[in-house]
Amino acid sequence: MAQLYDIALEFGYRYEQPASMGRHVLRLLPLNLENQQQLVAGEVSIDPRPDDRRDGVDFFGNARTEIAYDRPISGVTFRLQARVQRTATAPQFDLSPALERLGEDLALARNLAPGSPHHFTGNSDRVQTNPAMTAYAREALSRAGTGPLTAFQAVQAVGRALHRDMTFDPKATDVDTDADEAFKARRGVCQDFSHIMIACLRGIGVPAGYVSGFLRTIPPPGTERLEGADAMHAWVQAWCGTEMGWVQFDPTNDLLVASDHVVTALGRDYADVAPIRGQLRASGSQKTSQKVDVIPL
Repeated sequence: MAQLYDIALEFGYRYEQPASMGRHVLRLLPLNLENQQQLVAGEVSIDPRPDDRRDGVDFFGNARTEIAYDRPISGVTFRLQARVQRTATAPQFDLSPALERLGEDLALARNLAPGSPHHFTGNSDRVQTNPAMTAYAREALSRAGTGPLTAFQAVQAVGRALHRDMTFDPKATDVDTDADEAFKARRGVCQDFSHIMIACLRGIGVPAGYVSGFLRTIPPPGTERLEGADAMHAWVQAWCGTEMGWVQFDPTNDLLVASDHVVTALGRDYADVAPIRGQLRASGSQKTSQKVDVIPL
């Protein structure tokens, strides 16, 4: 069953002193994914209007907008308006090989296209495997069952263990926190949950990557949803063999991803999919604001 969403996002930055020579890369526009998600309409707007703007796609197929300012500006606001139809359903059948045989499927994947699992096996900018996280993943597998697990079962076992053992704490980390630091503290946000799960899965031989996007939120019974109170979200994609392919798991919420999640970008880690990255020349402080609405129609 398809679900239609209207998505509105606004990121605002205000500078104490005018900033110059600003360069930014935006990845805000939701993806078109065959048999999963259709971008019905969408626009990324910037105020003030940049002196240079280029729209395209990156290596992984994510929509990318590059902008530049050659004049001083006192602030900038990035806005997204999009309508998305989401048709994805959680996997119903386990078609993956035994985890110990996943390497055989990986060896047969003889291409380096953007969706190839080979891009998601080794260390990346924000995710490095280490013995502690690999040992944690193996312990999660041992607690999940007495017999050998399939790759799909292994993905779920690791994600559920992290959901059980990690505490969601927005004050514990920031966007630059290392996955190892968050893992040691067992605290963090969706970005930390996802980076840790990716490191755990890669450590046991499962190709895994980072997904950014939006999550439909449902207010408590009897209360109205608060306008602008949603936020961008992150979760994990894992490759479960040639026949099953990629599956997505949300360790922050302990669930297989389906129609409540809207995908914006796919990559090896946050560095590949950051919604906004940039540099500018400025002095003094800055104020930031964020508003996100995900409205099911």
